[in-house]
Amino acid sequence: MNSDKSRVVVLGATGSIGVSTLDVIARHPDRYEVFALTASTSVEVMLAQCAQHKPKFAVMASEAHGKLLRQSCIAEGLATEVLWGATAIEMVAAHELTDIVMAAIVGAAGLAPCLAAAKAGKRLLLANKEALVVGGQLFMDTVKLGGATLLPIDSEHSAVFQSLPSDPQLWAERIDKIILTASGGPFRNRDPLTLREVTPEEACAHPNWVMGRKISVDSATMMNKALEVIEARFLFGVTSQQIQVVIHPQSVIHSMVQYVDNSVVAQLGTPDMRGPIAYGLSWPDRITSGASALDFSRMQGLSFEAVDTPAHQQRYPGLGLAWAALDAPPGTTAVLNATNEVAVEAFLQRKIRFDQIHHVNTEVLECIRPVAPETLDDLLEIDRQSRQAAENAVSQRRA
Repeated sequence: MNSDKSRVVVLGATGSIGVSTLDVIARHPDRYEVFALTASTSVEVMLAQCAQHKPKFAVMASEAHGKLLRQSCIAEGLATEVLWGATAIEMVAAHELTDIVMAAIVGAAGLAPCLAAAKAGKRLLLANKEALVVGGQLFMDTVKLGGATLLPIDSEHSAVFQSLPSDPQLWAERIDKIILTASGGPFRNRDPLTLREVTPEEACAHPNWVMGRKISVDSATMMNKALEVIEARFLFGVTSQQIQVVIHPQSVIHSMVQYVDNSVVAQLGTPDMRGPIAYGLSWPDRITSGASALDFSRMQGLSFEAVDTPAHQQRYPGLGLAWAALDAPPGTTAVLNATNEVAVEAFLQRKIRFDQIHHVNTEVLECIRPVAPETLDDLLEIDRQSRQAAENAVSQRRA
């Protein structure tokens, strides 16, 4: 390992964000080296990544997958040390030699290693929405106490961050509102009365972005935007009423900040996650990302739609749950996140219909009233209770 280079840990290396992160890193071998990679089950992809990037550590979530990867690495003559389990994932995130942590583990499973990296004062590139949605103020307090540098990787939040003054102390007095853009997903023009017939394959066919199955479904329901509203509330210290969502089908403007003088600053780019990833890796500098440049001479136009039209309210009933959860007792955002994960997985497994995702989410939100969480264990208990309630709600509905 070269001490002159920044050592990067990629949590969730085999997912779309992880793969894109490694692509950007490979473009700058003089600046970055891969210190550790983690994955859940994709042993073959992980083996190929180990062969290419030669990390010090590779960590699988389970022992079975870890042992399989270890055997494969030995057979290929790779020097990478293979570990497994949640403790090992947290260890590499907080390791004394780690400089940068890309947090790209999908779902609440990414919370503990994010907290570990924050406590250790790392530069934390946050692609995992759930760390903030579940962790909320507890997560932000941990970042502050640990002296970590938190940089958003979600395209919308990266866009907001790039549109704000460099000094966070100025944000409160200058921001009027944050405007998050949404593509509208694959069903923006679909008759809302036919949404009950949507298949997992249709829900995962996003018109602009290449994403994993879970986030693709969240985009189709616009629950991803609901989670981003919650994330923005904590990231930028604004009230929930200072966050607006507008549909922008072309996905060129990634988000905007309206200031108190009513001027608007926006960040534009092609729909390629390598852009915000490169900015997170290099901030406050900029480096090449591999993303294509916008060609304004060929652009047909930019359009916008309100999300509160009657038809869109039928298409995206889950969007409003963001503000409801933020206005509810602390911990309610964790309830929403856990319930939605269960509901989306049930839909992908064809256990419930597409339109029933929202029914499950609202039912569980109405029945669980969490006690304000003060520790990670408190958050995990809220998560457990919510998942159990969501499983019960799913079992009462069948597609």
